[in-house]
Amino acid sequence: MEKRIPLATPTMHAEEMSFIQEAFDKNWIAPLGFNCDNFEKELCDYLGEGQHGLSLCSGTAALHLAVKLAGVKRGDVVLCSDMTFAATVNPVSYEGGVQVFIDSERQTWNMDPAALEKAFEKYPQAKVVVLAHLYGTPAKMDEILEICRRHGAVLIEDAAEALSAAYHGRACGTFGSYNVVSFNGNKIITTSGGGMLLTVRPEDRNKAFFWATQAREPFPWYQHEEIGYNYRMSNVVAGIGRGQLLHLEEHRERKTAIYRRYEKAFRDLPMIMNPYLPDTKPNFWLSCMLLDENCGVDAMELIALLGQHNVEARPIWKPMHMQPVFAGHDFITAGETAVDEDIFKRGLCLPSDIKMTEQEQDYVIDIIKSAF
Repeated sequence: MEKRIPLATPTMHAEEMSFIQEAFDKNWIAPLGFNCDNFEKELCDYLGEGQHGLSLCSGTAALHLAVKLAGVKRGDVVLCSDMTFAATVNPVSYEGGVQVFIDSERQTWNMDPAALEKAFEKYPQAKVVVLAHLYGTPAKMDEILEICRRHGAVLIEDAAEALSAAYHGRACGTFGSYNVVSFNGNKIITTSGGGMLLTVRPEDRNKAFFWATQAREPFPWYQHEEIGYNYRMSNVVAGIGRGQLLHLEEHRERKTAIYRRYEKAFRDLPMIMNPYLPDTKPNFWLSCMLLDENCGVDAMELIALLGQHNVEARPIWKPMHMQPVFAGHDFITAGETAVDEDIFKRGLCLPSDIKMTEQEQDYVIDIIKSAF
């Protein structure tokens, strides 16, 4: 196929330009403004659970402010999801904390509650947990929340990949003391770049806003008594987000349809699709497959085969404890072997772009079937 089939790209609609044009018409191009205010309100109305939102320049910035709000200081142990993108855990280092990585479980590929409990036994001083919902699949939140409650730990929920997903009817991005969603270019909705910090505590939202605007004190002159950051979202960018939000459910339904077509097409192959729990609603941001052991097909070889046919596929996130930058950090698994190392070895992410046609998806499916 001459046309490249991408993993995931932005899908734009007409409404984004109307909000952007309003910002231009009012000459409100600078950070903050009515689009930011309305985007925060509209997303919080969508999520429910009394959240207060702060629109920021990236999901990583939101995670950094969440880590600061959680009180992480130099030398503090923070228990983190191991299988995730580095942005989930890097902000712990910004504040001088020390990441201890928690293995995944096989039912959702997310943080294993048994391993988390084991980590608290080893590190009873840990008071912050950073959890990510992998590929839009909700983690085992009931068990994780109960463990955090018993150990008096603050939960930071990284729902960057999970906007519109739900666990037992409750939206991902509303379970933690501090929650984060991302609007990066390949996410289920985008602002081209950006993120949002969410919390039920308005005073925490306001403190994060203070830090995000260079920690400027309320004086006629520029006065600073704390270190701040330039983390604000542009009023123009927020306009894109407002237009995208109108299509969030439509995007989720299209992602689900892509997953279901893969699932049906591969039902007789020695593999499984990325799993999820009953009574949860993933957003299927990325459809993934896990090859059976000794099936005769190697994940990286399959990615290369797809690439030869102009189809983009990628490995599963490489676990953080395997990353050179985190060499020497502790890794806790509930069993004798690491679950997420095995998933990384045998898994791959498939094209999940919502503009992909059925014909294009069939092309991808046929290439994969040919490998078997």
